[in-house]
Amino acid sequence: MHFAGRPLEVDVSPGAWIAPALRPFGEHVVGSLVPVVFDGYARVFHPAVHYVGDDDVDVRWAQVAAANRTVAHPAMEWGSITGSMDFFDEADQSPLWEQAPARGHLPVTVAGPLIDVLRRHTTSPDDVVFGVWSGWGTVVADAPTLDLPAREHWLLRGPLDLAAANLAEEPSEQSASLWWPADRAWFVATDIDLVTTYVGGSAACVTDLLTTAGLEAAAVPPDQRVTWDADPVNPLPYDAPDGPGRSS
Repeated sequence: MHFAGRPLEVDVSPGAWIAPALRPFGEHVVGSLVPVVFDGYARVFHPAVHYVGDDDVDVRWAQVAAANRTVAHPAMEWGSITGSMDFFDEADQSPLWEQAPARGHLPVTVAGPLIDVLRRHTTSPDDVVFGVWSGWGTVVADAPTLDLPAREHWLLRGPLDLAAANLAEEPSEQSASLWWPADRAWFVATDIDLVTTYVGGSAACVTDLLTTAGLEAAAVPPDQRVTWDADPVNPLPYDAPDGPGRSS
């Protein structure tokens, strides 16, 4: 089995350091997704998309919040800034945006500038480990998985640019769920349920992410919750379900 032309790794021991460094999955915090071993953490927001003719134009969460008279801040949640859970999948706010932020997938328009930043903060950009959630689609592979709390991943290795590759069969799109360089200088997690990506790294790396024009990112603490109902500033969506969820 191959993803983007790369064979799956038989040896998953390069990921053995991750699980012991994670907070319990049930806490649903940044540290449940990214190992708590870094100097800083950033939340990278997946943009909504506005259709302009044949072009797709990224729309930042800050723009969406302003249009909805809600507040943009590091812990904002999509349902809270838009006002409805329907805006995750079933509805849009045209002409502001027609496509909701990608869930569980890092868009190429975000992956590009993210790769550029992270390349500057590793000594091993040509040796990066990528984790692919084993539950995507109907793919069945005869390869060992890296078992993390509540998630199992196949691993593959390649250059950093593979982070922008499509790991699914066309016309589907799917990025890696996890990636980190051999020197463990940083770690990227795009959880299957989330519409934002989390990065752990050095203080300099996080500062670089926050000041890169092509990214909408915010510094976050490792104990910040990642659930759809975790926005402490804006109200819950009017159609919020009774139980907790994980769609941030």
